[in-house]
Amino acid sequence: MTESIRRDGEYETSENPYANPYEGAQQHAYAQQAAAEGEYQTSAVNPEWPPPPAQPPVALAVDGAPKKRARRPFALLAAVAIVAAAVGGGTAYGIQELTGSDTVVSSSTSASVVPSSQKGTVSGVAKAVSPSIVEISATSSAGSSTGSGVIITSDGEIITNNHVVSGATSVKVSTSDGKEYTAEVVGTDASKDLALIKLQDASGLTAATLGDSDGVQVGDEVVAIGSPEGLTGTVTSGIVSALNRDVTVSTDESQQQQQQQGGGSGQWPFEFGGQEFNGDTGSSTTTYKAIQTDASLNPGNSGGALIDMNGNIIGINSAMYSASGSSSSSSEAGSVGLGFAIPINTVKADLDTLRAGGTDS
Repeated sequence: MTESIRRDGEYETSENPYANPYEGAQQHAYAQQAAAEGEYQTSAVNPEWPPPPAQPPVALAVDGAPKKRARRPFALLAAVAIVAAAVGGGTAYGIQELTGSDTVVSSSTSASVVPSSQKGTVSGVAKAVSPSIVEISATSSAGSSTGSGVIITSDGEIITNNHVVSGATSVKVSTSDGKEYTAEVVGTDASKDLALIKLQDASGLTAATLGDSDGVQVGDEVVAIGSPEGLTGTVTSGIVSALNRDVTVSTDESQQQQQQQGGGSGQWPFEFGGQEFNGDTGSSTTTYKAIQTDASLNPGNSGGALIDMNGNIIGINSAMYSASGSSSSSSEAGSVGLGFAIPINTVKADLDTLRAGGTDS
């Protein structure tokens, strides 16, 4: 305790022993009581010393130890953090709702391109992604074919299937707003049934967001967008039915160009489980691991997008099951809920090769 040093005659007079302006009889009594209760560590209180300024009482816990003042804001934030860690994505969803952010955390840890007011809806996915999906018309010596493609850069790089453009002498592309472009084939990779084409004199296009197919799970909801039978911008939906399906397709140009615009066989060759569907796959084939979906796919969807509910591309649609043979008309064939897509991580890993001209290995 800090002591006050009194100079002789400064405070005390013979008439008033408590002339100290900080001390009177009441204060002196209070100091004596406090000393008796152990509040001050001195053995006795000199009545001539002024007591310290009055302090607010200290709240005592049950055991007599002073209570610590709770830091409420920190405690509240800590509680929120603990709850968030416990319930994970649900809390992230709730916070996103409160903040109005358009970004949510998906199972594939990829960002959402669907507005928050429409997330989780097929209509929201279709509205957000449709501007990134195109219709491709390819002409070759074998005829003409119609397929789909996904814009991956604003200046017109487009991913599609190799069997849509392989051997083409002319490629025309229509975007969702009705504009038409001439495209050139940059590179093809028959072993993965992938191709990269580039629009001429294009800019300001809406590029799709490529997701993470490693995060896809069986049962996830998906949306497919493409141009089946030349019906531009057709949207279907379903779920991921299975993963890592071995799918075999033809690498022969004569077999690949079996989709005839406006009729004909309308099927691309496809083999699964040792059986051939939609026509003969020919003598030259390639096999890849595919995402299986029950979203409706039909001739013309090939090269289009398989999309998660956050609007991220998780696959490039490539094949469909149909019991109809190559001699049947397209009107007799159609989706039976067995479609297949090339995982988007396979596409991303192949982009450098495609940009360099591709490979036939």
